[in-house]
Amino acid sequence: MDLLAELARLNLDPALLDGVKKLVSEVQAQDIKLQALTAEGRFKEIKIQKLTLELAHLKRIRFGVKNEALTAVQRSLFEEDTDQDLAAIEAELETPVPETKPRTPRIRAGRQPLPAHLERIDVRHEPEACTCGQCQSALVKIGEDISEQLDIEPARFFVIRHIRPQYACRACETMTAAPVDPAIIDGGMAAPGLLAWVAASKYLDHLPLYRLEQIAARQDVTLARSTLAEWIGRIGYALQPLADRLAELLRQTPSLHADETPVQQLDPGKGKTRRAYLWAYRSNDLAGGPPMVVFDYQTSRAGHHAATFLEGWRGTLMVDDYSGYKALFATGLSEQACWAHARRKFFDLDQGSAQGHPVAAEILGRIARLYEIEAQAKAGTQAQRQALRQEHALPVLQALHARLSQIRQAAAPGYGLAKACDYLLRRWPAFVRYAETGELPIDNNPVENAIRPIALGKKNWLFAGSERAGQRAAAIQSLLATARLNGLEPTAWLKSTLERLPTCPNSRIDELLPIKR
Repeated sequence: MDLLAELARLNLDPALLDGVKKLVSEVQAQDIKLQALTAEGRFKEIKIQKLTLELAHLKRIRFGVKNEALTAVQRSLFEEDTDQDLAAIEAELETPVPETKPRTPRIRAGRQPLPAHLERIDVRHEPEACTCGQCQSALVKIGEDISEQLDIEPARFFVIRHIRPQYACRACETMTAAPVDPAIIDGGMAAPGLLAWVAASKYLDHLPLYRLEQIAARQDVTLARSTLAEWIGRIGYALQPLADRLAELLRQTPSLHADETPVQQLDPGKGKTRRAYLWAYRSNDLAGGPPMVVFDYQTSRAGHHAATFLEGWRGTLMVDDYSGYKALFATGLSEQACWAHARRKFFDLDQGSAQGHPVAAEILGRIARLYEIEAQAKAGTQAQRQALRQEHALPVLQALHARLSQIRQAAAPGYGLAKACDYLLRRWPAFVRYAETGELPIDNNPVENAIRPIALGKKNWLFAGSERAGQRAAAIQSLLATARLNGLEPTAWLKSTLERLPTCPNSRIDELLPIKR
C-alpha cells in the first residue's frame, strides 16, 4: 500500500499533509538505513564465523596430532606457512569494529619473578667517582636499584683428577694407597655426571647421539658416537635391576592405567624397519602411594604381552577398547573405561560439522558435568570423593545412559552418532565403575601424558636398533619418567644413583629408586 497516495485522497490541510509526508519520508529513510546496517552486521557475523572456523582448523593442523607424511624440510615449510596464516587470521579478527560500548582494556601480566632457588651472582656497578658532579661533595649511599637477568652456562666439560698418594713402609717394605672407588664402567673416562648427562640428553631431551657428539666437539672434546653408544649400553645394564624392582612395586598397587604406542625397530635382515610397541603401565594417583610409570618394550601389540607383564596381578585396569586387553578381564581383572576416549567420539562429531552437532554437543555438556564433579572432589579424601560421586555423579550417569539409549534407537546404524553411542553403551559397566568408588580415576590421561614424551622422542631417534636396545630404552625411560613424576630432577637423581649403585647391596636397592617415601 502506498501511504502517501492514501493521504492525498483524504483532502487534509496542505500544511498538515506536508508535515505527514515529511515524517513518512524520514521513517522510510531510517528503515532503509536500518536494513543496510542489518545486512552489514550479518555479513560481519558470517565473516567472523568463517575466520574463527578457519583459525580452529589451522590450529588443529598446526598443533594437533598428525601423521608424518612429509619430510622434515617439507614439514618445516608447511609449518611456517601455517604460522603465517594463523597470525594473519588472528590479526584480522582483532581488527577494531565499531561498537556501542567502549572496549575494556586487556590486563597484561607483568614479567614473572625469576625462581628463588637459582644461584644469584651479584655484579656491582659503582659510579666512576665518589664525589658529586655538581659541587664535588662526598656522595652518601641512600639505597640500591636491583634488576635481575636470567643467564645460562651451556654444558661445560671439565676434568676430575683423582690423586692417590702412595706410601711405603721402610720396615716391612709394603706399599699403601687409597683403593679405587667402584664405578659403573671400571677404568672408564666418563664420570657419573657425564654418564647422567648423556642418558638424560638422549631419553629426556630426545637428542640423538650424533648431536651430543657435535655439542662436545664445539668445546674441542672428542666423544665418538661408538663411545657414547657403549656408555648407554652399560648404563642400561646397570639400571635394569632398578627398573625390574620398580615394576614389582607397581604390580603391588590395586589399580593401574595401561596404554601402548608404536615405535619402529630396525630389521637388519631386510634393511628396513618393522613396528614394535612400547607398553606403558602407570600407577593410580587416587589410590595413594608414590606415582610410578613402567614402560615394557615388546615386538608386537599382541595381548599376551600385557598378560605376561601383569601375570599374578589382581586389580582394576583402566584401558581403551583395544581387543588385546579383553583376555585379561576373563581371568578376574576388573575393567575400567576412559571417559576421555568416550568424550573424544562426540567431540569429533561436533567439530566435524560446520554448524556443530547439537546432539553431540548435548552429550559433551553432560560429560563436562562429570568432570566438574571430579574437580570438586579432587582435594577430598577417598571417602569424601566416593560420597560426592554417589550423590552427584551417579544421577548424571543414569540420566546419560537413558539419553544415549534414546539417541541410539533413532540413530542410523553404522554412522558416527550410532558408533559413538555404541562405544559407551557396550562398555557401560566399565564406564560407571569409577563413580561407585572413591579411589578409581575418571580417565586414562595420566598414562597418556606419560607416553607423550615418547611420541616426541621417536621423531628424533626414529627407530630402535634392536629388541635389546628397545628394552634398554624402556628401562631407562621408566626410571627417568618416574623421577619426574615424583618431583625429582632426573639428571641429578641419575648422577647420584650412578655414584651409589656400584656399592649398594641388593637388600637396599629400594633406596635408589626415584620415588618419594
